[in-house]
Amino acid sequence: MLRALTDLEREVYEFIRQVGEVMAKDVPFKKAGAVPSLVRKGLVEVYKRPVSPMSRKRHKFLRVKVEADEG
Repeated sequence: MLRALTDLEREVYEFIRQVGEVMAKDVPFKKAGAVPSLVRKGLVEVYKRPVSPMSRKRHKFLRVKVEADEG
């Protein structure tokens, strides 16, 4: 599956995989355009959760949905 990714998509996927979970706004601006295609391909999922226990506001986070293989 990873062979079908562009260089930018692969770089963003590896960044999210290494970090574990990352706030969507913390993805570098010039690389954020690859996130929607990774979501469509089923490699990354977007979910919302509160950042602090005192706040009711929820923020978007990204995490690797499936560990993709090279094939």
